[in-house]
Amino acid sequence: MPIVPDVPVNGGDQDDDRGATRMGGPLFRDEPPQEPMPSAPQPAPAAPQKKSAGRDLGAAIGVGVGLGAVIIASLFIVKAVFVGVIAVAVVVGLWELTSRLEERKEIKAPLVPLAVGGAAMVVAGYVRGAEGAWVAMALTALAVLVWRMTEPPEGYLKDVTAGVFAAFYVPFLATFVALMLTADDGPQRVLTFLLLTVVSDTGAYAIGWRFGKHKLAPRISPGKTREGLVGAVTFAMAAGALCMQFLIDGGTWWQGLLIGLAVAASATLGDLGESMIKRDLGIKDMGTLLPGHGGIMDRLDSLLPTAPVVWLLLVVFVGLG
Repeated sequence: MPIVPDVPVNGGDQDDDRGATRMGGPLFRDEPPQEPMPSAPQPAPAAPQKKSAGRDLGAAIGVGVGLGAVIIASLFIVKAVFVGVIAVAVVVGLWELTSRLEERKEIKAPLVPLAVGGAAMVVAGYVRGAEGAWVAMALTALAVLVWRMTEPPEGYLKDVTAGVFAAFYVPFLATFVALMLTADDGPQRVLTFLLLTVVSDTGAYAIGWRFGKHKLAPRISPGKTREGLVGAVTFAMAAGALCMQFLIDGGTWWQGLLIGLAVAASATLGDLGESMIKRDLGIKDMGTLLPGHGGIMDRLDSLLPTAPVVWLLLVVFVGLG
């Protein structure tokens, strides 16, 4: 979503006396008027400040291109390698999330069962489908409950609650990407999912940064604007029509319009959802692994909730493949 920093309005107290006439010398005496005292030099008017993107765009673009190259290469060369990429992203995301929870809230969600179970969840979804993903999710939740029993009971409830939440939020939602990949045109489906999410975020950022004036959710994320949301919807619907027409077997452009609209909504809600988490934790980013982007979780925020939405709509429109 767009980041629209507040730009100070030029002018203010420093301009109040600009151009005022100063009276010097006697007014009612027969004396030659004295030379007026030189006035103090006035500060030059402040140059209008330009809007800032709020991040290192060069680093962000470089990291984005690098990640995109890794994803595309693994996606279209060997499907199993891409499943490994998903699993690695899940484990790193879980590490970031649990670390921030412990640092800021003293919540100790057990990382070991989450990481093992999260990776197993992605693999099970790819190998055994939705049924395998659900079984792996249940076993991961059980492992979290048991693992935490090895420590004192104080804080048990909040720790295991956070652990189950983390298991659902990161690996379970990511499993829907693996489910998309199992179709005959799986790489094209995953590429469509990634493109629409990225295009939605890009449209929101570009339009919001340039034209954003009306806050979308100021209490959650002050930088997001309604104009940015319009940009996200417009860009995502256009990209959806193109992807469904030319990438997906049996797809049509009008289906792409609906998928694009749904992606813009889910990506925005996902972004706002993680903003809520970060506000509660009192942090700006979940991590620092990706220069210009933050952490892995800061890139997964809109992707995770969008994955089940795109998977479901593709199944409805063109089947499991």
